[in-house]
Amino acid sequence: MIYLRQVELREVRLPLREPFRISSGLTTERRILLAQLHDGDGNSVWSECVAGEQPNYSPETIDTAWHAIEQWIAPRYVGRSFDHDCVYDELERDIRGHEMAKAAVEMGCWALVAQQRQLPLAGLLGGSRNEVAVGISLGVQASVDALVQRAQAAQAQGYRKIKLKIMPGRDIDYVAAVRAALPAAHLMVDANNAYTIHDADHLAQLDAYRLMMIEQPLDHTDLVQHARLQRHLRTPICLDESITSVQRARDMIELGSGRIINIKPGRVGGYASSVRIHDVAQQHSIPVWCGGMLESGIGRAYNVALASLPNFTLPGDLSPSARYWEQDIVIPPWTMTGDGMMEVPRDVAGIGVQVDIDRIDNLTVRRQALA
Repeated sequence: MIYLRQVELREVRLPLREPFRISSGLTTERRILLAQLHDGDGNSVWSECVAGEQPNYSPETIDTAWHAIEQWIAPRYVGRSFDHDCVYDELERDIRGHEMAKAAVEMGCWALVAQQRQLPLAGLLGGSRNEVAVGISLGVQASVDALVQRAQAAQAQGYRKIKLKIMPGRDIDYVAAVRAALPAAHLMVDANNAYTIHDADHLAQLDAYRLMMIEQPLDHTDLVQHARLQRHLRTPICLDESITSVQRARDMIELGSGRIINIKPGRVGGYASSVRIHDVAQQHSIPVWCGGMLESGIGRAYNVALASLPNFTLPGDLSPSARYWEQDIVIPPWTMTGDGMMEVPRDVAGIGVQVDIDRIDNLTVRRQALA
């Protein structure tokens, strides 16, 4: 049981080192919602909400998440004792939607218990790995040559997987050029819902380039059309935005809508849901990996802990801090070895990294204490 004394919300503005483009929009600065959870014994932890500035990836935004935590989620738990592993089910029962807002509080509760028990977060989750394989996500580029150069640089840095964002008009030729330049690289593409089933023959051209997967090619609500497309392709489909719960994962498996799942804990309501999706996928021999949402080093800590579970057999989007930020908000920043691995913190209780409070104070543009 934990007793939650206070939740403090902060909005920080963290500029990206360079703009990041996907099929649905361009990001140059991250407005990030952080939560600091305090218990009754002097312990505190930080967590992060992955909601973006605009509702282009998800209906949620930083502002809707702030409202949901302030009005419905935090008041439910502040000032009472409860079991951390029941938070997800309670919130799912009583609050429809708002998975990213729920996850920020739910995962923070897991971290608070890890802090109280003097356990690393990965250990509390049951993670078995001491290091995890790292992949990189390359945004949509203005030219084929620009993408090839970035992919070559990523391979030279040691990344275990190179993800290419694609969209109509910037897909087949771009992938062909990267494959020609990097014949042995582990490549995948991510469409972020940019195509329809009418593009099936067009997407089938990607089969020629020996891709690990095609991530989220069609509308995130439509598992039936993904199943049709998967039957048309040799390349495995990976579902991301479509998998919002363990039931959606079961539906994907039953329909044959894909062969791989990208689990983002901040998107599926937190850790309890993530572990259940992981377990169901493992039972059906469906590999999973952990995606990224342009998190700061705080959010990355939660992803790394989750990725230490046994069925995370594919490299995740867990790039080091320097990939996105001139200066992160954790000390030391997240780093990657020359052969593309990231260490899972095992000797530090809680999230495993020290939060740079002074930097957060300097970056804070809004804050609110909920007690």
